[in-house]
Amino acid sequence: MAKIRERNRELIIQAASEIFAAQGFAATKTVDIAEQAGLPKANVYYYFKSKKNLYRSVIESVIEPLLQAATPFYQDDDPATVLEQYIRAKIRVSQQHPSASKVFASEIMHGAPHLPDDIAAQMMEQTRVSSHKIQSWIDRGLMDPVDPHHLLFTIWASTQTYADFDWQISRVTGKDKMTQRDYDIAADQLTRLILKGCGVQAIQMSGA
Repeated sequence: MAKIRERNRELIIQAASEIFAAQGFAATKTVDIAEQAGLPKANVYYYFKSKKNLYRSVIESVIEPLLQAATPFYQDDDPATVLEQYIRAKIRVSQQHPSASKVFASEIMHGAPHLPDDIAAQMMEQTRVSSHKIQSWIDRGLMDPVDPHHLLFTIWASTQTYADFDWQISRVTGKDKMTQRDYDIAADQLTRLILKGCGVQAIQMSGA
């Protein structure tokens, strides 16, 4: 029973991610989500009670891996290692959660009107810790004096583009879908650019 419950929740969240990404929060109807998930509309309300709660669950489904991506900032003190691991983790989020990533990006672009305060606070704390760690590397001469916030902005934009602009990427590359090798190449190249641009000694790439 528990497995069925979890499976249904995952189906609904995935369907909601796709519908919210395509239509936005206001235009999305619960019945459309139910049809996309292949479940009765009543199931959506049974598991999530309201469209607002379901939207929050979609946001949480991508926020959790986004927050986990910053784990290296808490566990390591080598800038090359931390930045590479962070970039690769962010690329994986775009690869594994493309629809939820679009929902999150749209939410931010519209001023985060539906973003719960507790989630926003977690994101701000993570950014504070990451920025502080980057500044500590700069102060110790481990990397060039770059602006920590703008470095994070650059990484966020460069990694999330693989989810948010997948249509454009497909048109340019001529591929319907990126392969694992494509994501590895993207992570390798972005890591090299960031490390070199910040004056950090490069480490051996672990991807392609």
